Amino acid sequence: MGSSTVVYFLGLKISDNGPSKNIWVNMGLLFSVGTLLYFKYFNFFIESFADLFGIKSDLTLKIILPLGISFYTFRMISYILDIKNNKLKAETDVLAFFNYIAFFPSMTSGPIDKGGLLLPQLKKERVFTLESGTDAARQILLGAFKKLVVSNNISPITQDIFQNYEHLSGSTVAFGAILFLFQMYADFSGYSDMAIGIAKLLGFKTTKNFAFPLFAQNIADYWRKWHISLTSWLTEYVFTPLVIAFRDYDKKGLMLAVFLNFVIVGFWHGASWTFIVYGALQGLYYVPLVVNNQINKKKKLSKSIPTVKELGNILYTMMLVCFALVLFVAPSLKDAFGMYGKIFSLSLFSIPQFIKVKILGLIGIIILIDWINKEQEHGLEISRFQPVTRRLFYIFLIFMIMYYGVFGNGSFIYEQF
Repeated sequence: MGSSTVVYFLGLKISDNGPSKNIWVNMGLLFSVGTLLYFKYFNFFIESFADLFGIKSDLTLKIILPLGISFYTFRMISYILDIKNNKLKAETDVLAFFNYIAFFPSMTSGPIDKGGLLLPQLKKERVFTLESGTDAARQILLGAFKKLVVSNNISPITQDIFQNYEHLSGSTVAFGAILFLFQMYADFSGYSDMAIGIAKLLGFKTTKNFAFPLFAQNIADYWRKWHISLTSWLTEYVFTPLVIAFRDYDKKGLMLAVFLNFVIVGFWHGASWTFIVYGALQGLYYVPLVVNNQINKKKKLSKSIPTVKELGNILYTMMLVCFALVLFVAPSLKDAFGMYGKIFSLSLFSIPQFIKVKILGLIGIIILIDWINKEQEHGLEISRFQPVTRRLFYIFLIFMIMYYGVFGNGSFIYEQF
């Protein structure tokens, strides 16, 4: 409420285009970023400074992280910059603006909607139609299946592996990282599906957040398809200005812009060195693409069965993603390097004991659904099938939720960010 009030009035000041416009813009950015840094990163900076100089510090505070602060802060920043760049007019409707900042379906895990998309919808009459309601229900059903059945069934396995990695074989830790990819994808895209579906039930169109990233052909393709609202936000407000600033350095400047952009991606995820290194590693993955001028090349998959080359690209990309995810789940760099040590140890080829037919089957279902729908907007648009086939599939998903859904775990992975 406090942040929304400050940014609302700053937006009005910026829109006046007076001589103090840039001062109000800088105040808005300083306030938004400063609030995020205080609540999310204050203790991290204090502890890192103390560790660097080997001193003991009692300055750490017991700070409660406000719900959804990473997401609504980015909304505020984009709102301020869009007004500055004349892409958006300052909102005068207080109720609409407050609802935009705290839009409840996407409050805790996105998507990160821009003001130009959501604000106009908050001020006009919304009409419920059978078509939009049906489409929304399909998306909510798929999201619930992903979260309750796939993610929540995998979660205890990966949690056990990463907490006890020191006593497990290297292949078990490696398979744990692979499983975590599917757990996080099901968890995060499941939330996005439900958030977008719930918003659609209320008559709102929100930002698409996933575009079947499991079939990405390279790491750049993966980030174009994963957490799209964050990637596009950073591209517009961070990466593009960096590219312009470093344009005189040719490919080296582009590499530096990509690297800095992904360090910010990592740091946005959490106040830990593991996330910073995670982001830096993602940036390093881009180096061969920049060198070979492939960073902006988009590749379309075959419509039926993937070719051998496409399958190889998919597996290689997912291997890079899983390798980096070790940093994502490790509580510290020491643990991350311990896990990497296990993965590359001599015990690599021992058979993991946690492989279960049910888990592999659930992963197979998600891959199949995504592959069938990869040309569609979302993951359960099967209108081209016969009505009987569609309804049987819906019943199948409901049956899976009823009998295999794990309802005890109500949290989502991205809530912590």
